[in-house]
Amino acid sequence: MRIAVLSDIHGNLPALEAVLRDLSDRTVDAVVNLGDSLSGPLLALETAQRLMELDWPTIAGNHERQLLTQGPGTWGQSDASAHARLTPRELAWIAAQPPTLAFSDDVLLCHGTPGSDLDALLETIEPAGIRAASALEVEARLGQAGAPVVLCGHTHVPRSVRSRSGQLLVNPGSVGLPALETTFPCPVKVETGSPDARYAIIERRSGQWTASLLSVPYGHQAMADLAARRGRPDWACALRSGYMD
Repeated sequence: MRIAVLSDIHGNLPALEAVLRDLSDRTVDAVVNLGDSLSGPLLALETAQRLMELDWPTIAGNHERQLLTQGPGTWGQSDASAHARLTPRELAWIAAQPPTLAFSDDVLLCHGTPGSDLDALLETIEPAGIRAASALEVEARLGQAGAPVVLCGHTHVPRSVRSRSGQLLVNPGSVGLPALETTFPCPVKVETGSPDARYAIIERRSGQWTASLLSVPYGHQAMADLAARRGRPDWACALRSGYMD
């Protein structure tokens, strides 16, 4: 069994299409999407339409929840920009997405942690910056989730971790946004240092799950230019370089 894992597309359709082209040269049995698919100043409508056509198992991230439960005056810039480009059809598609999903007996999908779409599973965000979470922190955030594989996104940091109990914990990184500045739980920059689209493939071989983290180049400059035209120099810098400077 081989499963491609995508997360945090953020309306970046060219990055998604680059991942699809890369996948066409690989054999996978399924593709799953861990949420935050549309939020941002890019191509929210077109990305939603493409994902609806692909019909992958998809869960909601914090931005999907915010698009549905918040509104004008409470949305951030990225959510407001995406919502302005969506129609009731795409919003209904979002509303049908669960916050977590047992893809199989072996594989659990979540966006942040099994219990929260805002908390990070594999990283800890502190005033001093972002760091790899300790084994005890990861175990506490997993709670009762005992699946052999837990897939998460949210932080945009590609990482594969083997827990002390043997669970494989994988964040594929972000398809569409390689750097960001978050304010939760405190302000911090998250930077991958590369404009590439990221995804992962997990595979079960001889009864053991393994993970490969993949990096795919694409025409990122066009998306950086679009972000700049739409008044988001922060996104333009992130898309161009993978840094927030």
